[in-house]
Amino acid sequence: MSLTFDFTGKSILITGAARGLGRAIALGAADAGATVTAFDIDAALLAQLGAAIAPGATGRISTVVVDVADRAAFVAAAAPIGRIDAVISNAMLLRYDPIEDVTEEIIDRMVGIGIKGAVWGAQVLLAQMDPARGGVLINLASPVAERGFPTTAVYSMVKGALGSLTRTLSAELGPRGVRVNALAPGSIPTPGAVAITAREEYERRAVKIPVRRLGRDEDVTAAALYLLSDEASYVNGEILHVDGGILAAG
Repeated sequence: MSLTFDFTGKSILITGAARGLGRAIALGAADAGATVTAFDIDAALLAQLGAAIAPGATGRISTVVVDVADRAAFVAAAAPIGRIDAVISNAMLLRYDPIEDVTEEIIDRMVGIGIKGAVWGAQVLLAQMDPARGGVLINLASPVAERGFPTTAVYSMVKGALGSLTRTLSAELGPRGVRVNALAPGSIPTPGAVAITAREEYERRAVKIPVRRLGRDEDVTAAALYLLSDEASYVNGEILHVDGGILAAG
């Protein structure tokens, strides 16, 4: 993937960075020169991320094992970073359940990781950014929150809340120099997604997507780097759909 962004001197915190899209964005940001701090609860996969940085990358990745749903743990893990220029809230428990199978534990965990983690990320950015430089928040939303899909009630609820949080914080924090946007990736067969959705289902979706292909990690990484960059300095409060046009096509 050819990147033209230069994030040299930028400090970026990414949650849920050990796998999938979080991992891809972390590697892309480091390749563009950023100093990336990767939060995740999976120590083994985080170790692999640290070893996966491209040989020619001008940035670096530090990894921290932390449960982002725990505010005290989140704040304590972020403190040693020092200045933070951007936070990407990607962490999410990805699971689909028929509504009758949803338990209190499932809701608490999904809301804790997805929503609380994003709130803690915003708080950490405000506490540790340089007010003169401003900051960037990016939340990972989903087109699933804007259409009806069976068995996705809690997942859609969390992703919908992240869209609302994005719009609200863009109005609240814009005057303080913080841009807040969201990415809403479409059908991208990440390891976590493939674990709960059959490959045959992805093949069926591909022929219905207007661009006639599934999404790739690179598609979302490029969009994330754009939103992080100065080129997007007038983009605030947007939910950028990286879905090949499937939401627009209905």
